[in-house]
Amino acid sequence: MAGRGRRIVLWRHGQTAWNLERRFQGTTDIELTEAGLEQARRSARLLAALRPDAIIASDLKRAVDTAAELAAITGLEVTRYESLRETYAGVWQGLTHEEIVERHGEEYAAWKRGEPVRRGGGELETEVADRAAPVVEGNAEKLPDGGVLVVVSHGGTIRTTIGRLLGLEPSSWESLGGLTNCCWSVLGEGARGWRLLEHNAGTLPQPVLGDDV
Repeated sequence: MAGRGRRIVLWRHGQTAWNLERRFQGTTDIELTEAGLEQARRSARLLAALRPDAIIASDLKRAVDTAAELAAITGLEVTRYESLRETYAGVWQGLTHEEIVERHGEEYAAWKRGEPVRRGGGELETEVADRAAPVVEGNAEKLPDGGVLVVVSHGGTIRTTIGRLLGLEPSSWESLGGLTNCCWSVLGEGARGWRLLEHNAGTLPQPVLGDDV
């Protein structure tokens, strides 16, 4: 890698109504709740202290509006990427966790075992990583030494991106626990590549609610 000491902060969006209902959002464009906006404001104040150099985000509203809170404090522009969207999950999208288990139990169980599964007829986790990880890496390469990139995305996309950047086997990506709304993980640059420095960090002691857990 060209520079040294760069960091990538992968920040999950704030709470949505579908998160509360444990309804699989995927690429459905659901807005933040008022509580989600407040989560974003609170977390943005903490992340601003890292003095980020750049902010990139999924183009879905819940990520864009979360990123906007950090942009308002730092004065940075937010660059949006469709490739940072959540996993497309076909017919699973809009279903609650219970409905998915009831209607697609074998498919769900196979995914939990780490098998490559097109949940709901949608994307494989490796395909999500194929589209998201290069965008994250490409933007990280533009950072100065010691620079910080904030990536505002979604639970599943963040997990697959971390797995890819760490060089983990896809079957083990599920061992990375989910992210709570508006919490984040930090990758730091070392001599051998990226290392996981923090996971599901933040000051919001809430359970993980969301799509890809």
